[in-house]
Amino acid sequence: MPDETTTFDMIAIGDTTQDIFLGMSDASVQCDINDEHCRICFDYADKIVVDTKTDVPAVGNAANHAIGMARLGLRAAVYTVIGDDVQGHLAADIFRENGVDPRYVTFDEKNGTNFSAVINYQGERTILVYHEPRDYQLPPLESTRWIYLTSASGDGVAALHEQVGTYLEDNPDVQMAFNPGTHQMHLGKEKLMPLLKRTNSLFLNREESARVLGVETSDVKELCGMYHKIGVKLMVMTDGPDGSYVSDGKTIWFLPIFDGPVIERTGAGDSYGSGFLAAILSGKPVNEAMLWGNANSTSVVEKIGAREGLLNQDGIAEGIAKNTQYVPEEFAKF
Repeated sequence: MPDETTTFDMIAIGDTTQDIFLGMSDASVQCDINDEHCRICFDYADKIVVDTKTDVPAVGNAANHAIGMARLGLRAAVYTVIGDDVQGHLAADIFRENGVDPRYVTFDEKNGTNFSAVINYQGERTILVYHEPRDYQLPPLESTRWIYLTSASGDGVAALHEQVGTYLEDNPDVQMAFNPGTHQMHLGKEKLMPLLKRTNSLFLNREESARVLGVETSDVKELCGMYHKIGVKLMVMTDGPDGSYVSDGKTIWFLPIFDGPVIERTGAGDSYGSGFLAAILSGKPVNEAMLWGNANSTSVVEKIGAREGLLNQDGIAEGIAKNTQYVPEEFAKF
């Protein structure tokens, strides 16, 4: 339950970006013989018609999570480094407008705000990502119940991880949720191990779960068991349109996605994560937290971009009430 003795319920730590969504119809998808490893294709060295363009500032895993938690009534802040440019100052304004405390937002005078071009084709997104180089200097943080560590840029990742590790050593009562981004996963299992050992809730999709460990298996129980042996307390594994799994080391729960229209899937995982973690921080059990995650994610994929569909608590309750046929089921026991 919320603890009023702390300044924050959660501080998100990670990058912020500006997304530009390009809706396309003049393309095709080609897959291998097993309908896997699909590629989006359009004509080389040609001008490709874009049907729609939508600008979405102040997004990225940390931003999405902080705003998602704030909309659900929790006291959220974000440590992020953004450019001292129009996009960066717009992002800071959006944090304020959405109830996220911006005191740890840092403006980089040398490098601009991160940028992503998102190709939206037939409801799926392909993202072209540009991360600016960053020098992270984690500031002294006010008291918080949780931190949420996620995607950060290139060469600065290792230093940020060391700073977070030191913070956790100095603040043993603070819980950590961890959602590694691409640069973090590239560090490999051994370099991530100190943080994984300290992780309360780990958020990964099924493919990422195997990639971080460097294993071939896609078996949910095996993967969850490996993370629990490291020290992860709650393993939250999303599986795209096939649903989600959550393991507490004793029971693995499974929940299909709610039925509904899909306009664009960017932010589906982040919205599930912020809904799930907001429920956990509000004292809800794991199976109810999965429903919060589903409701939030279902709303987000009905919109373009990762922020517009994020729900408040009334929206979560309404989303769950519309989908009472979906109930988390016991998938496996340890």
